[in-house]
Formats: sequence, structure tokens, C-alpha cells
Amino acid sequence: MSTTATAKASAPEPQGPQEPASALDRYFRISERGSTVAREVRGGFATFFAMAYIIVLNPIILGSAKDMYGHQLDGGQLVTATVLTAAFSTLLMGVIGNVPIALAAGLGVNTVVALQLAPRMSWPDAMGMVVLAGIVVMLLVATGLRERVMNAVPVGLRKGIAIGIGLFIMLIGLVDSGFVSRIPDAAHTTVPLQLGTGGHLTGWPVLIFILGTLLTLALIIRKVPGAILISIVVMTIVAMVINAVADIPSWGLTTPEWPGNPVASPDFGLVGQVSLFGGFGKVGILTGVLFVFTVLLSCFFDAMGTILGVGDEAKLIDKDGNFPGINKVLLVDGLAVASGGATSSSATTCFVESTAGVGEGARTGLASVVTGGLFSVALFLTPLATMVPSQAATPALLAVGFLILAGSIKDIDWTDYTIAVPAFLAMTMMPFTYSITNGIGIGFISFSVLRLAAGRGREVPVAMYIVSAIFVFYYAMPALGLT
Repeated sequence: MSTTATAKASAPEPQGPQEPASALDRYFRISERGSTVAREVRGGFATFFAMAYIIVLNPIILGSAKDMYGHQLDGGQLVTATVLTAAFSTLLMGVIGNVPIALAAGLGVNTVVALQLAPRMSWPDAMGMVVLAGIVVMLLVATGLRERVMNAVPVGLRKGIAIGIGLFIMLIGLVDSGFVSRIPDAAHTTVPLQLGTGGHLTGWPVLIFILGTLLTLALIIRKVPGAILISIVVMTIVAMVINAVADIPSWGLTTPEWPGNPVASPDFGLVGQVSLFGGFGKVGILTGVLFVFTVLLSCFFDAMGTILGVGDEAKLIDKDGNFPGINKVLLVDGLAVASGGATSSSATTCFVESTAGVGEGARTGLASVVTGGLFSVALFLTPLATMVPSQAATPALLAVGFLILAGSIKDIDWTDYTIAVPAFLAMTMMPFTYSITNGIGIGFISFSVLRLAAGRGREVPVAMYIVSAIFVFYYAMPALGLT
């Protein structure tokens, strides 16, 4: 008989459910879910360190863009807004949703806001559309339509959209780091991009990016907890040393120099700088609706997949495949999207890095409370976050892009061309046209057309036909003289 079997045989008979030891245990159902306070605390720390890179990356992505008036958002204020919203949303998810899922500004949707919305309106207008998207999410949850809308888009196309966002994020990282640059129109070439500057990789900043990318991927392969954050910290230190001893012409947005005082009061200057409907006056009703719809989709599918994935890994899914209490989780997610717009940190969404905490044993919202508390502490460390150069942070974009692709591409049925082709178009058109909206629109239209061509038109949900028709009209607007 094995040791395990002996232990089972000698163990006392269960006496029924144990009475929770404390109010904390009862509220978060810690014992009921087979966890302990120590595991939840460890899980909260693990999740924070796995996703803390967003404190650096989100301000870099948003801060590098200009609105239609040439205005840029302040880096320090962006750090405060990013951390504040992550802390608020994650604490709310822990207290109300009671799940070990942390939230922060979504990579992907922030590029939509920075590169598609802001250039055509003011920053308050762009953030107003994010708030509207969050309100729509909450309405969909309240009416029970969110899951129905989710089911209207086939899994394969959803995965293609996710991969496209990942590839788009990767391209942003390559460009922001200087590893890839735009060939100026004066060169009279049809090739849009080149390696480094002038077709060559030169300079210490690019070397920092290359080493950071290799370090990040090596740590991920070794399954080191907090791999992305570790890489950012290490390469920032290396960049500081190089900057101190070498003559570096420019690091871009941020120079790696130790601040005189690493602790500072948070700057809440961007909080509440929102115009709910001002953007519609700039781009028109239809384009404005499509922008809101794009933000909605960017948050919608990513959050739903993350919630179900983390829930399954944390053993929160019942035997029938249902997630008890998911409406509370979805409601907090919608509120998080709106709060991200209200603070000008872009839409906030669930982070798949929450699985780091689950891996440490987290099963309840107490882990999220711990993570949210750590973000609250980070509010007072803005100078440390704003000293990180983009070359040390952007390797994370490549890593995240790869992880999104690796986690999604296997779920596409490549033998069914009516889904494989739309998924392929969605994932390639996003980076190739530098537009997430285009990827989604082309993916939807091609899916509807190909299913009709294959005689499978009845398999396409009515909602897909409606959305596809809206996109067709959107693309036809310039030809019709409506823009």
C-alpha cells in the first residue's frame, strides 16, 4: 500500500464543513474554496509583480501620442491615473466579485485610444468614448445580453482578433524602441519600415531593447514568476549605468536617471478630464459609434476569455461549465472600463497575469485585495516609474504579443476556411494597416461573406450581419462623400 493510501486509510472521517475561523474567512469563503489567508496573500503579491509593468507601459503608449490639437498627456499624471484605476478596480473585483482577478489598463485598447481616437479629437473626447464603452458593457451585463453578444462571434474569429491585437502590440514595441523605424516619404520607396535607423541597428538604447527582449523571453521560458517586471527592472538599472558613463544623444521620452526623491505625491490632474459626447462632434455619429464599438470589442472579448480562463484554473467553474456569480465579475469589469476613461488611463480590463496568483494558490477575492493594496502603495512611487526608458519596457510588448498568439492560435480551426480566412485577415490587417478597427471590420465582413458563399449563411448570427453591414457602410463613406 502506498504512503498516500496509508494516509487516507488512517485519516479521521470528515465531520462535515468546518466553521470558518474568522469574519474574513467567511466573507471571502477562503476555507470553503480550499485556500488559506497565507496563500491568498502570496497570490496577491505574485499577481502584482507579474503585471506591475503596466505602470510603465501604459504611460509610454498614451504619452507618446498627440490629439488633434497636438496636445500630449503628462507622463507623471498618466502614471497616477494608471495606478489609481488599477488599485480601485482590483480592490472592487476582490470585494464584490470575490475572485483572484486583477485589473489594469488594457494593452491593445490603449493603442486604439492613442492611435485611432485621440488623433481625430481631443483627449477628453477620446476618454469620453471609453467611458461610454464601459457604460454599454454594464448595460449589456444588466440586461443579460453580454453573454449573448459574446456567443454571436465564433470562437475562431475571436481568437484571430486577439492575435491581431497581440501582433499590433508587438509592432508598437518595435517602433517605440527604435528597433524598427519608418522610412520617410522622401526616400521614394514602397517599403514602409526599416531595421533601426537607416537600415542598421546602432546605439546603446537599441542594445538595451535587444538585451531586454532576450532576458524577458529567457525568464518566461524558465517560468520565472514576474519575468516581465524583473526584466524591466534589470534593464533599467543597466540603462542607468550606461547613461551615466556614456554620451547618449537621446533615449526618447524618458531618460534613465535616478530621481532626486523617489517618493512623491500623486498628481491627479487627469482625473475627471472627460467629455462624454464631444468626440461625436469631431468625427460624426457613425464613426463615433464605431469607435465606441471598437473599444467595446477590445475590452469585451479579452476580459471574457481571461475571466473564464482564470476561473477555470482557480477551480471556480462548476461541473456544468458555469461560473457562479459571474454577473458580479462582469459588472465590475464594465465599471473598470468606464473608470479607466474617467481617469484618462484608457479602458481597464482583466489581466491574464492573474494566473500568477492562482499558481501560488489564490482562490478568492482576498488575493485581489492584496494586489489592489500594492497598487495603492505604488501611487506614491511615481518618480521611480517614470525613470524607466521605453527601451527597457517595450520588450514586454513583444512578450505579451507572443503569449497572446501562443494562447490563441491553436484554438482556430484552420481546416474550415470560412473561419480560418476571416481570422487570418483580422490578425494580419491590424498590424499591416496600423488599425485594430480595420482588423475587426475586415474579419467580420469576410466571415459573413464567406459563410454565405459556402451556403452556410444560416449559421451566421443576425448580429454579425448587422455589424458587418455597419462596417461596409463605414468603409464606403469616403466614396459616398460622407466624410
